[in-house]
Amino acid sequence: MVMNINEQLNSLQNKDAISLHVPGHHNNTIGYLKELNIAMDMTEITGLDDLHQPEECIQESMSQLNRYSDYSGQYLVNGTTVGILSVIYGVQHLQGEILIPRNAHKSIYNALNLTKQDAKWMPMTVSEKTGQYNGVNSLDNLDLSKVKLAVFSYPNYYGETFNIEESIKVLKKHHIPVLVDEAHGAHFGISPYFPKSSIEFGADIVVQSYHKTLPALTMGSVIYIKEDLSLKSKIQDYLKMLQTSSPSYLVMSSLEKAEQFYKKYHDEIFKMNRKILIDTMEQVGFTVGCLEDPLKLIVSHDKLSGFEVQKIFEDSNIYIELCHNHFILLVLPLWHHSDEFPFDLLIERINQFKMNFKSKVIKKTCFNLPIHSTTYKYIDVGDTTTVELFQSVGKISAVDVVPYPPGVPVILKGEYITKEIIDSLLQWLDKGGRVEGIKNMKISVKDEK
Repeated sequence: MVMNINEQLNSLQNKDAISLHVPGHHNNTIGYLKELNIAMDMTEITGLDDLHQPEECIQESMSQLNRYSDYSGQYLVNGTTVGILSVIYGVQHLQGEILIPRNAHKSIYNALNLTKQDAKWMPMTVSEKTGQYNGVNSLDNLDLSKVKLAVFSYPNYYGETFNIEESIKVLKKHHIPVLVDEAHGAHFGISPYFPKSSIEFGADIVVQSYHKTLPALTMGSVIYIKEDLSLKSKIQDYLKMLQTSSPSYLVMSSLEKAEQFYKKYHDEIFKMNRKILIDTMEQVGFTVGCLEDPLKLIVSHDKLSGFEVQKIFEDSNIYIELCHNHFILLVLPLWHHSDEFPFDLLIERINQFKMNFKSKVIKKTCFNLPIHSTTYKYIDVGDTTTVELFQSVGKISAVDVVPYPPGVPVILKGEYITKEIIDSLLQWLDKGGRVEGIKNMKISVKDEK
């Protein structure tokens, strides 16, 4: 019998589920969220201010987002998505195109489609470790004369970074404002052990999902904007329009607590626990890959697929962030003094893993990623019909097809569907992967009749 949401959540809690995934409070074992309670779920009564025109307690709270001089921080209660939407809406009145990375999150494509703006893809590099886009190739030889906004994803979903400072310098020479989707880097700069935020390199607008890696409630994000940016008032106007008119005080309070956590954090416990965890996983036979962000680990086994590794973890009630064809991704907690994360239980469960080897895994990247720059244009597909996935080759997709996580489209609405991509999607789905845009092995395409 299928359980409802509350039953499923209670089931996980009753199993003492261990979180190696977002959100960053890891089942309320990290940070200060125990200081919140459900009675704080209030509305804009006297004394509680208004997020859309903060003048009292919310303004005072957001004034503590002061880590970076020359930037103002603002709470977002609709996630990083609403920050990205507001910036892209904020430049729709300008002539030109938007420069975006190939691994742009679906929220960026949604914003382009909603505003009917054109974009140019950056030339990209692909990681040997993860098979994912991990950075931007040189922008020096790219025609930037028509670019009105540049957008970067930094880090990528897997915790890989690149020399974003160099790219920002090139764009600054052309007076192009820079938006960084730093959803997975809210903890950057929390100690010298972690990478620096792109804010340190002069990005004009940076949106961080505090809830992903810091101890904040889901949907809690922060947008940082340069004080002297000419687009600032436009962005703020769209934030008022696009965010809910009933912002959650629990989410805002959790952002306040997450910022306090960031400023008080020391990494000694984290570094010690991370080493113990890596050593334990290697001792039981896994290979652990370290990335630029120490908070992320990729875990694989020579005789197991990533989906089989995921099952071993979940059979022991350890839940991971995502699964690839040949590895899993872990998001570690920011362990600290007085945290309540069940670390000893985690190590005990890993030491008791039961392995069932079937055959050696052929390690193949699921999706062949293009790396050269070209143009993305909004397309109105028109009339649509639904076909079996295997019958869709050569047809025009009426939907974005998005393996999730990480939320990066492999087919965009208006693109021709290739056999190579369908073969990869069928393999992905057969292994248990999830794909938005495909339901019951069917896809919506342009009706050619």
